[in-house]
Amino acid sequence: MYLGKSFAVDVQTYYPGPACSGMPITESDLPGVGKKFEIELGDGEMVVVIHNTGKREVFRRPDPSADSEKVFEFGDDLARTIGSIIEGAHFQPVEPATQETTLPGGILLEWYELPPGSPLVGETLESADIGNRTGLAVVAIQRDDEVMDSPDATTTLREGDTLIGVGTPENCEAFEEILTG
Repeated sequence: MYLGKSFAVDVQTYYPGPACSGMPITESDLPGVGKKFEIELGDGEMVVVIHNTGKREVFRRPDPSADSEKVFEFGDDLARTIGSIIEGAHFQPVEPATQETTLPGGILLEWYELPPGSPLVGETLESADIGNRTGLAVVAIQRDDEVMDSPDATTTLREGDTLIGVGTPENCEAFEEILTG
């Protein structure tokens, strides 16, 4: 299947963080189909097509002039599971200082473990007032093997909890300041 740039409209190219060595990712609208993402690799290109139906297709193109060869096809649920595995949500082989994911628009998705002695330990989300104080939105809390998605204001924070937050780099920096006091 040929997935060349001629079928795409509204093409945007962006360069992920330094860990990606500046390899560009090109995002294109495929009218009536969905979106296409072209990721330059050292030995060719990976093309991911996300259909409006939720179906995902992954292609490999050895060089820009070659036809794409389909490698995988899977549905929405499996694609999300694979994405979270690749993201490192299930296993981090090396513990980074922070786990950071950049969402479109420069918004960060970060994981923060509440260390012993944190002034947030024992506070509820309401009393900690994290959103108003820092701008960071706490979207989930991992406690042991349990994940609380969209925790409510009465949730009490405990030592060792991992807070998953969404915000700008400035919001994240402000939260890190109150995290350890």
